[in-house]
Amino acid sequence: MKQTAEIIGELGPFPGIAAIHGLTWDGHRVWFGSDSGLHALDPRSGAILRSFAMPADAGTAFDGRHLFQIAEDRIRKIDPESGEVLATIPAPGGGGDSGMAWAEGSLWIGRYRERTIHQVDPETGKVLRTIASDRFVTGVTWVEGELWHGIWEGEESGLRRIDPDSGAVLDQLDLPGGIGVSGLEAGGADRFFCGGGPSGRVRVVRRPQRAG
Repeated sequence: MKQTAEIIGELGPFPGIAAIHGLTWDGHRVWFGSDSGLHALDPRSGAILRSFAMPADAGTAFDGRHLFQIAEDRIRKIDPESGEVLATIPAPGGGGDSGMAWAEGSLWIGRYRERTIHQVDPETGKVLRTIASDRFVTGVTWVEGELWHGIWEGEESGLRRIDPDSGAVLDQLDLPGGIGVSGLEAGGADRFFCGGGPSGRVRVVRRPQRAG
């Protein structure tokens, strides 16, 4: 079912941050990557609480204890308190990755121009399976057993819920023209945080609730 996305909040732009890449939610803070590093954002005040200078040019994920950040052809596992890089694994395509999420013990990584989502072993980087899309894939998130991803192709952008087995589109939230999605993460059961690419903004979109 297609419907118009309801934008319920906007954060940023932030001083010295030209673009938002991947983002994730740790239950309290939104973490996002930019050209200048990895940043922790308070979604209530809009303040940047912490920044780590490191490559952070694509997806970001949180497994409940650690952050994962794509940087070119590598994925770094990071201590969110110190910024220490604890381990690295190869990114599935050797570069060109987009969004990333953590669910069911795996990393789920969007491949932008390949229009795919890979389930990846977080210890080795091995691709466990692949889901195809018919649009460029940006952010990826799981929430309450649902797989959503961002789309951004030309003037078309939005959020899609897809069947994780077949890749069939089950729901789509269309964003207004001129608003892109560079990262996606569920912030609890009722909202999504969406990176806004070169706008330098993080937008909050209401997640539609289904009866029953």
